[in-house]
Amino acid sequence: MIIRSRAPVRIDLAGGWTDVPPFAEREGGAVVNLTINRYTYASLHPRSDGAVRLRSADYNTYVEAETVRRLEYDGTLDLVKAALKRLQIEGGLELITRADAPPGSGLGTSAALGVAVIGALNALQAERLSAHEVAALANRLEVEELGIAGGKQDQLAAALGGINYLEFGDHPPISSPLPVSAGVINELEKRLVLCYSGVSRLSGDIIQRVQQAYLQNEPRTCAALRTMRELARQVKSCLLAGELEALAPLLRDNWACQQALHPSVTNADVARLFAVAEANGALGGKACGAGGGGCLVFFCEADRERDVREALRAAGGQIIDFNIDRFGLQTWRVDETTGRVW
Repeated sequence: MIIRSRAPVRIDLAGGWTDVPPFAEREGGAVVNLTINRYTYASLHPRSDGAVRLRSADYNTYVEAETVRRLEYDGTLDLVKAALKRLQIEGGLELITRADAPPGSGLGTSAALGVAVIGALNALQAERLSAHEVAALANRLEVEELGIAGGKQDQLAAALGGINYLEFGDHPPISSPLPVSAGVINELEKRLVLCYSGVSRLSGDIIQRVQQAYLQNEPRTCAALRTMRELARQVKSCLLAGELEALAPLLRDNWACQQALHPSVTNADVARLFAVAEANGALGGKACGAGGGGCLVFFCEADRERDVREALRAAGGQIIDFNIDRFGLQTWRVDETTGRVW
């Protein structure tokens, strides 16, 4: 029997960064994000010999060990190893992972992968985890096991799916699914354009710089974080009211705040793609995730999204088609002998 799982990546519309400590814990943060049908996958094949074989289909990297306990962190598939360790998995297995999103995309791919891996491994256990528990554990894998700086919105999005308003503080995250109309979903899918800049970035480096600026009470950084938290609340309201024309200026304001956090959030390539998009019908946009490259998302003038897409493609951007995912983490099984799926 094969156990498979998938978890979606996300686009953060407003408030990203405010889920990252120490700001989130000291002042409280808020984020609006939506998950898209670009997924991370895990395929788990139990083995009877006790041996462990891990493989990334994206990078064609392998890890093999006689038992789970022989695995060591060495920079290769460490997130998968951390999940095996924290879930105290015993017995042999082969685990294969892959992702639809490009590397360093700013779409929360590593967090979504952690959620997918935990989902598959947890299917082996008698005690099942809730979506919130999976998200919390996936966050701990990165922060506690691997020492990777970051917030909590990515794991929650991947586990829950849909469009969510998330609140953070010195308490467990609070998630509120936004019950938007089908028309709002359709309009978002039509008028949002997602573009990969072609520039991969290391979010941990940027996050550490912004954290340090906040701890030093740098006025521009502190003001930007507080404004982004308020922008998330405004985006939530405009989505619930179906007033999508208000989304463009909120995205513009959020991008201005992102750039105020630290100079490394943008660069010449990103600025060039913004200029191209805005000259061809984009009303507002922002960088996804930490910025510094990765993906950019734009809300376009009605019926001009094709102009924006073609102009960005001609300028070297990679357009990523998507629809909004509504399910979050999913697991299923495949019978290796008969091929039956359930």
